[in-house]
Amino acid sequence: MSLQDRLDAFKADFEAGKPPYNVPPSVIETMHRATKELIASGAAQQALKAGDKIPAFVLTDHEGNSVSSASLLAKGPLVISFYRGVWCPYCNMELEALQATLPEFEALGARLVAISPQNPVNSRKSVRKNNLSFPILSDSHNEVAAAFGLRFTLPDYLVELYQSLKNDLPLFNDDDSWTLPMPGRYVVAQDGTVLYAEVNPDYTRRPDPSEMLPALKQASMRSL
Repeated sequence: MSLQDRLDAFKADFEAGKPPYNVPPSVIETMHRATKELIASGAAQQALKAGDKIPAFVLTDHEGNSVSSASLLAKGPLVISFYRGVWCPYCNMELEALQATLPEFEALGARLVAISPQNPVNSRKSVRKNNLSFPILSDSHNEVAAAFGLRFTLPDYLVELYQSLKNDLPLFNDDDSWTLPMPGRYVVAQDGTVLYAEVNPDYTRRPDPSEMLPALKQASMRSL
């Protein structure tokens, strides 16, 4: 089953209010409204695209170590996944799919990192929950996400919904800005050039990690 098939199956059960979710229709309507507004804003068109150079960054991983983009790229091509946090089931399914594809990334000489605004404590939860063997990096205040063109501010009505659902982003992220990254995936050559970019303001839509393999093969050829 592809990643999107898994996401679609979860979404169907969640939006139908099936146990254990039992979500009322009003919640679904509010989430749909926010997604439609983010799509209509054109924010995704401002994100980095193939051919752009990524901004240099230094972030803290789930074990408290500083990790720089320069050190990662010195070792080979880089796969980057921006995600919302351990509280997001769609993100967790994507992380699991990335983990399953990791051997193929590594066979092409690539490193994989995931970046979210959550603090290192919650990043460790992501690693445990999804049995990950790649680093989760904490992007405080979504500053790196903003440099990639992915950061957006939640509308007030969505903040109110999250608060009513006890989805406390300020607590998860140690940041009261109520911002999130649009989910984004990048393949980056060793010189920092983006070879593959996929950004979708609809967080329920995620490409299968295998779609990044052709770009990684290209990156491997460039490094020869």
